[in-house]
Formats: sequence, C-alpha cells, structure tokens
Amino acid sequence: MKLLENQVTLITGATRGIGKGIARKFAEQGSSVAFTYVSSEEKALTLCKELKEMGVNAKGYKSNAGKFNEAQDLIDQILTDFGQLDVLINNAGITKDGLLMRMSEENWDDVIDINLKSVFNLTKASLRNFLKQKSGSIINMSSIVGVQGNAGQSNYSASKSGIIGFTKSIAQELGSRNIRCNAIAPGFIETEMTGSLGEDVVNTWIQNIPLKRAGKPEDVANCCLFLASDMGSYVSGQVISVCGGMLT
Repeated sequence: MKLLENQVTLITGATRGIGKGIARKFAEQGSSVAFTYVSSEEKALTLCKELKEMGVNAKGYKSNAGKFNEAQDLIDQILTDFGQLDVLINNAGITKDGLLMRMSEENWDDVIDINLKSVFNLTKASLRNFLKQKSGSIINMSSIVGVQGNAGQSNYSASKSGIIGFTKSIAQELGSRNIRCNAIAPGFIETEMTGSLGEDVVNTWIQNIPLKRAGKPEDVANCCLFLASDMGSYVSGQVISVCGGMLT
C-alpha cells in the first residue's frame, strides 16, 4: 500500500522547483494533489497532466495565497472538488533581495505577504476542515536563512523565521485535535532559481556544505512525505533542516 493512498494534499506554488518535486512524490505515493500557481497556466496544465498520468486526481488553481479572501475561496473550492483535505503544504515563496539600506517598503511587504502571511491565510482557511475531521498535517516551508539569517535577505529571512514561530505555536494549539504542524528548512537546493546563479557562486555554496553537494527537490519532498504520512505521526512542532549539514 502506498503511504498517502486516499489522501488529498494541497501544495502552494507547485509548478516549479521544490513544490513540483513534492507534487510528483506525493502522487507517486497515492495522494490526490491540488496545487496553486500565480501566473503560468501552461506549466500548471503540464503538471496536472503529469500527475493524472500517475493515477491520481489532480487540479491546479490560480490563486494568490497572500490574499486572505482568495485563500478561503481556494480551500472551499478544493473541498468541493475533492471532498476532503488531509495535508496542507505551504510552499509558495518569493525573494526580493537587497541590503536593508536600499530595500523599498514594497519589496519588504511583497515578501512578507507571499512568504509569511500566506501561511497564516491558508492555515486559518483550512482549520475548520481539519478540526471537523480531527486530523491533518500542516507542513510549512521555511529556510536555513530563517534560522541563521543572511546578509541581503532581511525580508526573506524575517518571513522564514516568522514561519518557524508560527509553526511551533500552531502545533501547540492544535495538537489535542490530532492536527500536526511542522516546518522544513531547506538549504541550497538545485532549482530553476539557483540555476541562474554563476558557477563560482554555486561552488562557494557547495564548499560550505559538509556533504559537498547541492540538494535536490526530491530531498525536500522525501522529508515532506515523512511528515505527511503515518511515519511522522508523533512528530509535531519541529523544524527539520534539509541542508546537507550546513546547520548542525
């Protein structure tokens, strides 16, 4: 039997990178997949087709999770379309890097809204469903820079650090109802975003990784699978770093 058979998972920002890797892994393990995207309908249709060919139900939703009302509408529509929701993976995120002295208010607000407020929006929107069924696994995508900070990313680091505090609080609030909430802090993961970096930059990162390689989206997806399935049924309120040993 597959680990997520008869489950329904929502993954935000799943048309590329880590989110796409999670969607594929969860479909492999039998979960139906609802996912969100912001702009690329073509990529969403391609992913949806790929997931359905793996034998599960799948549907993409154009939605900005940073908007409170859109988050509630999204959850309501998913429950109508799929009939249930068992796992919420708050993965959507953006970067707008820059030193604080040059950072605009807009760049601060955009990153906080998409990366942090979206986690609040969707967790709150899905709460009634999880409480009613007395089960659920919420997985929030943080980052190692949310743990240790990073120069030139004060907005991104603040958003990812906020996710950690939110995760720990929600785990305490909802644990008595059999609802688990955990965070994952990825390190340097090979995605389309890191693919635009120069070779020298990539090599500098890798030299600081004890395992001497970049991670892959599948590495993060495997951790999500553990937390979403019964294998992680006694794990809640934790932050798991998937970083090749960068944080020890």
